[in-house]
This record gives sequence, C-alpha cells and structure tokens, in this order.
Amino acid sequence: MERLPVEVIGNILSRLGAARDVVIASATCRKWREAWRVHLHTLSFNSNDWPVYHELTTSRLEILITQTIFQTTGLQCLSIIMDDVDEFSAAPVIAWLMYTRDSLRQLHYNVRTSPTINIIEKCGRQKLQVLNLSHNTISGIEPSYQRFPCLKSLSLSHISISALDLSYLLTACPKVEILALLTLEIALSDAQASMELNSHSLKDLSVEGISLDKFILEADSLEKLQLKDCTLDVFELVGKGTLKLLKIDDVSVIHLDIGENTENLEVVDVSNFTIMWTKFHHMISKASRLRGLRLWGVVFDDEDEIVDMETISVCFPQLTHLSLCYDLKEGSLQYSLQRSFELKNVVMLELGWTVITDLFSQWVAGLLERCPHLRKLIINGVVSEAKSHEECQVLANFTTSIVSLMRKYLHVDVQFEYE
Repeated sequence: MERLPVEVIGNILSRLGAARDVVIASATCRKWREAWRVHLHTLSFNSNDWPVYHELTTSRLEILITQTIFQTTGLQCLSIIMDDVDEFSAAPVIAWLMYTRDSLRQLHYNVRTSPTINIIEKCGRQKLQVLNLSHNTISGIEPSYQRFPCLKSLSLSHISISALDLSYLLTACPKVEILALLTLEIALSDAQASMELNSHSLKDLSVEGISLDKFILEADSLEKLQLKDCTLDVFELVGKGTLKLLKIDDVSVIHLDIGENTENLEVVDVSNFTIMWTKFHHMISKASRLRGLRLWGVVFDDEDEIVDMETISVCFPQLTHLSLCYDLKEGSLQYSLQRSFELKNVVMLELGWTVITDLFSQWVAGLLERCPHLRKLIINGVVSEAKSHEECQVLANFTTSIVSLMRKYLHVDVQFEYE
C-alpha cells in the first residue's frame, strides 16, 4: 500500500463515491489524506446512503458538506441528492457550486433551497458535460446564448420550467446528445399546450410523464426516441431519417408522426398502446433494416384489425427478434395463419397472453412453423391467483400442447415467464 502512487489512491477513493466512505478511508494515513485533497475527482452526498443524514439538523448538514467539499481541489463529478431533507439555505449551496465550477464535469443535483437559486446561472459557461437536475425550478433562460458549450447529457426530473425556457435551454447546449425529460411541470404561454424543441446534435431523447396538446421536435441527428406515460394529442418528429430505436410505453397520442424517412429504424418497441395497425405499419413500413419488433399489450383501435404477419415478413426481412402480446380473436387468427409467410431470420420469439384461451396454443404452433431458424421461444403469461375450473383446464391443455409441440422443435430453447 505504501508504494501506491498518490494518484492511484485518489482513483480508489473516487470509486468509493459516497462522501462518508471517502472521509473514513482518507483517514488511513497522511498519503491518503493528500490523495483526498488533491486527487479526488468524484464525491457523492446521497440522503439514502447514510441514515445519519436524516438525524442531523439542516444547518449541521450544510456545515458537514461544506467542510468536505472545501477540502478537495479538483472535483470533476459531484452528486448532491437530498430527497428527504428539509430545505437548505441558499448561501452554502451557492458556495458549493461556485467552489467546484471550474473543474466540474458532472453535476447530479437534487437540493431544495430557500430562497430558490438559479442553478443554471451558477453552473453554466464552464466545462460541464453531464447535468442531472431534480425537484427545482428553472427560469429566465437567455435566448441565443451558449451557456453550456461542453454539455453532452442533460436530465431534468420533476422540474418546473416554461416551454419557452426549455426551448432556450436546449439551444444553449449546442453539443447535447442525450436529453431526458421526466415528469416536468411545464408552464405554457398561451391557451394551447404546445412545445417546440430544436437540436441539431441530439441523438437520444427520453420523455416520461408529460401531458401536452402538441409536441414538435426538430432533431436532425436523433437515433433513439423513448416515450413513456405521456398524454399527447400530437407528437411530430422532424428529422433526416437517422432514427434507429423507437420505444413507446403507456402513451396516449392521437397523431404520431416520426417522419417519412424510417429506413434506419432497427428496433421498434411498443407496449400498452392503442394502435391503428394500418397507420402504424405505414409509419414504419420503410424500415427494411428492422431487427427487433415488440408489440406488447397493444390494443387495436378497430376490433377487426389484426397484425398482418405476412406484411411483417415482407417489409422486415432482417427481423431477428419478435415479441407479440395482444388479444386473439378466432376469425382474425385463422386468417393470419392461413396466409403464406415465413420469418426466415427470426431467432428469438416471445409470445404472451393476459387472458389465456385455447387460441394461444394454435398461435404458438402456427408461428413456430414459420420461424425455421428459431433458437429461443419465450412464453410470457398472466396467471391469476383465483382460478376457476375452466381456467385451470385451459392452462392444463396449453401445457400439454406445448410439451407435445416442442418434441418437434428440440433445437429450440423454451422459457416460461409467468406473472
């Protein structure tokens, strides 16, 4: 241990992360204390890491954090997550941010202060590359001003911000590639609840827990789009066809438009979503490079609609992973399985039910016949605790049919996942 360079010790302490562990470890000897002061680059204060944080008074906690931070000289990653702690005074929090702003590359910040401070003003115009903000208010963003010239990742969670300020903030980050918007309280300037964002560098967008009339995103380089728990009348993506991943989970949207150029789409994952199959298929039909398609717990807008497997096999010849779970209807199932199609490249097939019927066994058998190179089959089902005799019989019949069926497909690995 004595031969370890002080820089290596600094890296060891930085990997500990939690401030309490770093302070204890740095007390080992003079060399470790020097490593803490000069070579520590990562420090984390999280109210969930140490129960004592909840026992200290706010003023005592402020002093403890101030003393710890001020003994370092080159912090690059600072995390202050105080979920269940009373409001801090603004002065010490400003002191932490100002002291570290010249060296800081990452800031993870969830601190409530009184009075509220402008966190964007305090940590802008520096070398910051990652900024994660939670439970704060952002206002007064200046237009056409590059406040974060180096920022590549921005996450806003439970933030109160106007649609205009959010647009200005994104413009102020000319190099941002990753943006996460989680449960924002968005203030709107007019009667129409709409928001327009523009970024030429953005590659990855995650939006969760947001309700708007209209959301327009102009992003020429976007590769990943994830929407979850959102209520939107209109969502429009204006881009240059760079999108590779589309993930939608529990979203209510009347009009969804991801543009005409979908040739680069590789993964489409849709769950707990109401779709019009003809419109949805038209939206992704040009994705000839699609390798993964997941339609899970989807509901069709028209009861007579079906997922046309023949069309899927023709439009997505490179498809290797297919996951399907939706209510089966006898007429539409028979029609689908009578069609002539083959999913030549599918190696992983996942099928699920919410309410099991005898149709499920037919569905599994029909799709197995049409996947000649299948290597893995996953059966995912919901089994209620209180089952009637009829439900038990259906489940027993399914088990028997699967055992018999899989004797024909000994090369396929079968996995069952029940909820």
